[in-house]
Amino acid sequence: MSSKQIQQRLNALRDEINAHNYLYYVLDNPEIPDSEYDRLLGELSDLEQQYPEFITADSPTQRVGSTPLDSFAEVKHEIPMLSLGNAFSDQDMEDFDRRVREAVNKDNVDYAAEPKLDGLAISLLYKDGILVRAATRGDGRTGEDVTLNIRTIEAIPLKLRGQDFPPVIEVRGEVVMPKAGFAKLNQQQLEKGDKPFVNPRNAAAGSLRQLDPKITATRPLSFYCYGVGLVEGIALPKKHSQVMEKLKSWGLKINSESQVVKGSKGCLAYYTKLAAKRNNLPDEIDGIVYKVDDVEDQNILGFVSRAPRWAIARKFPAQEEMTKLLAIDIQVGRTGALTPVARLQPVFVGGVTVSNATLHNQDEIDRLDARIGDYVIVRRAGDVIPQIVSVVQSRREGKPRRFHLPATCPVCGSETARFGDEAVTFCTGGLYCEAQRKEAIKHFASRRAMNIDGLGDKLVEQLVDEGLIHTIADLYHLDVERLIRLDRMAEKSAKNLINSLEKSKSTTLARFVFALGIHSIGETTAQTLANHFLSLDNIMSADEEQLLAVPDIGPIVAENVITFFKQEHNLEVVEQLLSAGIIWPKIEKKSAAQQPLAGKIFVVTGTLETMGRNEAKAALQELGAKVSGSVSKKTDYVVVGENPGSKASKAEELGITLLDEKAFTELLAQ
Repeated sequence: MSSKQIQQRLNALRDEINAHNYLYYVLDNPEIPDSEYDRLLGELSDLEQQYPEFITADSPTQRVGSTPLDSFAEVKHEIPMLSLGNAFSDQDMEDFDRRVREAVNKDNVDYAAEPKLDGLAISLLYKDGILVRAATRGDGRTGEDVTLNIRTIEAIPLKLRGQDFPPVIEVRGEVVMPKAGFAKLNQQQLEKGDKPFVNPRNAAAGSLRQLDPKITATRPLSFYCYGVGLVEGIALPKKHSQVMEKLKSWGLKINSESQVVKGSKGCLAYYTKLAAKRNNLPDEIDGIVYKVDDVEDQNILGFVSRAPRWAIARKFPAQEEMTKLLAIDIQVGRTGALTPVARLQPVFVGGVTVSNATLHNQDEIDRLDARIGDYVIVRRAGDVIPQIVSVVQSRREGKPRRFHLPATCPVCGSETARFGDEAVTFCTGGLYCEAQRKEAIKHFASRRAMNIDGLGDKLVEQLVDEGLIHTIADLYHLDVERLIRLDRMAEKSAKNLINSLEKSKSTTLARFVFALGIHSIGETTAQTLANHFLSLDNIMSADEEQLLAVPDIGPIVAENVITFFKQEHNLEVVEQLLSAGIIWPKIEKKSAAQQPLAGKIFVVTGTLETMGRNEAKAALQELGAKVSGSVSKKTDYVVVGENPGSKASKAEELGITLLDEKAFTELLAQ
């Protein structure tokens, strides 16, 4: 490159890094992942080392961070809060260990190792054991006074314990937001209609920079100390690990995963252990920090312009990366749910190459404002399915169109629908859609539906994979000759299955309606529909007004029923089932005398000796009772069998009548 080209590239890198510093440190709204920032800074540093004549005083390599917000008072750090150098491989760590050993003239060195927390660095100044000031790191030399906000964090003591602490001590550490607290906060944000935070670090920074401490007090923040700055009055221990134990004795929180390790092999073993535990830790971490444990050795090693020579951060493989959204495809799940899947320009993130990421549903696409052609941030944590966490709006080119889930199923062409306030969009062709075929058949054959004995999940898989059945109606056209061709299907088993299929043709209307697998129609609702409408034709032709007139049927269930029976494919399969010979007894409208338990709510719990719980449930529904799965103040009776569990205890607390099996059978007989 020519001299002019080098200067142009240096200026472009500085401008871009400064822009991201502003977003990250000042606005708490990062646009690119840390790994992308590290690459930009690394390229700038390498170029400046090659061409030192072009280094400028305002280059990002010549200071630690960016300018703090003007809304808080400035605090000058008497001892700068410097950042750490990075190691990205085993070789980097071995090189670091070699440089340390050579500098201190030792064959082996002990390192204090601890998780690198993904939070916000904070300085806490204690005088005579009382917290008098808290400041952010800022640019390393000047931070922001956030004392009032820090005082709201319970993990930070306002007064140190004991008597042996120094007259003046500056404690340094990290304010973090634990994963559980972060998830809860984002749920609250969504419920209020506010934008969720991108990650726990972003949430912690935003919480700490609230001008009103009352808001900070509502945020689930925590704190871990990792070292000291200014100390006056007494000498601290000569080992970093011993200093940390001192801080712990004074009431300050240190990370329980911290330990002292020996040499580069100890560092590697610790890294491997923490990497395996990473996803189960309560706080987000993005690597390991290693510090020479001997303070005298630290003094010998000293500092470079940006970092101490006696400490280094070993980074985990990036969990967030930037890449391009190439397309959005639709997958139809076995239950009919339509899931948008992002097709990405392949990117290495979280230790693997990622080319696909879930977009969950239409609401998530709209929240992200994700459009094909956008640059996006992809996150992968452990075995979690990769997902898009944000769009890099500044990289958007032109005016890409918004994406909307299709009005018809891409597999079978049936209508798609969202029911009520559900976020998921469903294909309504449940009896016909190829994507839902196996699940529909398994449900249809299940014990509580058509009760087809011998038709297990593995056999259903075989029947579909071999092309012997395409819809549930095809079950009734199977014969022994075709069945015995399947793996592990003997003639006797085939005959037994055919007999079971024939037996299942005699059922009840409620079981048949339940077996169709209509979205949100369970056994109880199916029984309610059967009792009210008396025939399948009446259910299939019912309009919204008629359905809403049925007790316990709301708008969502009504919409599901209407939508299901509006699909021609579904009607064809129902007709084929009836033509195959499925029948049920005619239901007569029962008088009040025939339904003596009408309006009563029962709960059945525990094991009954004389009948199964499903049989007990059916008997109660036959008499007009409603059977619920949970106990509430509205419950009239709880039927108690052997080993009833907590439902019986709750019924006693609420004063609800308990019926043992004898009393229950007597009630049914009456």
